[in-house]
Amino acid sequence: MGKFEITLRKNGEFQFNLKATNGQVILTSEGYSTKAACLNGIESVKKHSQTEARFEKKVASNGKPFFNLKATNGQVIGSSQMYVNEKNMLNGVASVMKNALDAQIVDLTA
Repeated sequence: MGKFEITLRKNGEFQFNLKATNGQVILTSEGYSTKAACLNGIESVKKHSQTEARFEKKVASNGKPFFNLKATNGQVIGSSQMYVNEKNMLNGVASVMKNALDAQIVDLTA
């Protein structure tokens, strides 16, 4: 089972990483000013990650594919790493869809 890890950035903002069962980070959030907002972001990932149309597949300026998970309002709620190729990126989307819904939340800021 995957897990969401909540951490504190150097600038004091909260963020989360969704990790797959193997411990690899498959989605990273933006920075949030409060832990409550961060937890809302996690709930948004759980809700929106089950709809493939919510994943915006992109290519970075260096040619590497990645994806953003977007909420209904179009706001990015999480971004992937850069992948070597499109196949690996699509596997990343599938991993988020598989792991997010039942992932436990681990608060590393406490």
